Amino acid sequence: MRMIVRGARLLHTDGLSDVEVGEDGRIARVVPHDDQKEPPATGVLIEAHGGLLSAPFVEPHIHLDTALTAGQPRPNASGTLWEGIACWSERKGTLTREDVITRATQVLRWQASHGVLHVRTHCDVTDPSLTALDALLEVRDRVRDVMTLQIVAFPQEGIVSFPDGEALLREAVTRGADVVGAIPHFEDTREDGVASLRTAFALAEEHGLRVDAHCDEIDDEQSRFVEVLATLALRSGLGGRATASHTTAMGSYNGAYSYKLQRLLVRSGINLVSNPFANLNLQGRFDGYPRRRGLTQVKEMLAAGVNVAFGHDDVMDPWNALGTANPLQTALVGLYAAQLTGAGEIPAAFSMVTDRAARVLGLDASEYGITEGAPASFVLLPVPTPEEAIRRQVRPRYVVSRGSVLAETRPAPTRLSWPGEGPSEVDFIPSA
Repeated sequence: MRMIVRGARLLHTDGLSDVEVGEDGRIARVVPHDDQKEPPATGVLIEAHGGLLSAPFVEPHIHLDTALTAGQPRPNASGTLWEGIACWSERKGTLTREDVITRATQVLRWQASHGVLHVRTHCDVTDPSLTALDALLEVRDRVRDVMTLQIVAFPQEGIVSFPDGEALLREAVTRGADVVGAIPHFEDTREDGVASLRTAFALAEEHGLRVDAHCDEIDDEQSRFVEVLATLALRSGLGGRATASHTTAMGSYNGAYSYKLQRLLVRSGINLVSNPFANLNLQGRFDGYPRRRGLTQVKEMLAAGVNVAFGHDDVMDPWNALGTANPLQTALVGLYAAQLTGAGEIPAAFSMVTDRAARVLGLDASEYGITEGAPASFVLLPVPTPEEAIRRQVRPRYVVSRGSVLAETRPAPTRLSWPGEGPSEVDFIPSA
């Protein structure tokens, strides 16, 4: 054996398990834990001590091309989506290949240390030089041995309403983008928005690609492009290969329309990605009080059977000046924002940054999961349950990618001098 993880807790499994990894970097066996069995004399031994062994975290929505550019060339003073796009348009003119590679790689390193091994990044392709796209294509090749990176050709300033927008989108696909994007609510008219989605779907069908559109990221209750996207996905047969990201206008829809829309989304099979960091920050900026918080109908869509995932979205860029690319932070913020605090809902928030997010990227059982034959890619968390992982915001003890340890975090005990007791080590956030 190349590696064995002993005494781990697996999701949806009673008791402890041992996971054995073969020389090919895949999971050879998953068996009940036997504490009497001697560990192998060779290979890597990881003692889990009852910690949670999970498939790796998945980031379904981030912008690596814009990451780490907050305040460049100026801050987003209004905090709106629109001023953020204007700031980025100014910064975009100064991009170089090395600039994008350096910033994107730094964030990927952060993600790897947090246990993220599958990433979908959107990349602005309304730059005639496609500098950022070429840089991210190079990054994708550099990290392919340890991480999966999908690149969305994202027309930040539109397809129909931006000069040569469709030609640039097509060129991005020709150069190697994995997914076709769109931003219908940013197009000049309703008709342009519909046309942009038709263009994106036609291009995806032509090249056998997926679709992931920034859709209805606005507080306008009349922005209803998600119904167009879902209908195109249903009638084209793309179904779950299509994703609507943000859909924040859904937080303003009336009950009657929401009921009708829910039926369509279920039938279409599309995915939704909610980005709580960005949209709690960007939405409601034009409201007085009461002020909308700008999230989609996460709780309702989950209950209806729609696949919903959480994305981090922006990391220190014109739309979010903060961020660490940590999926457990995303899950915690999303959990509270969507009020997923009922019985059984907290584990659902964990699944929205693991297996539900994996469905968005199209990862199947041969690529993702703690099952025999799958790649030995997983995270060992020093807690027994998903609830504790989110509550305590723990760092992974180990991150393993394809049978090799990629990251290791050593525990850092806290010493507390308590009155009447003297110095002692304490668990800073004890288990419940």
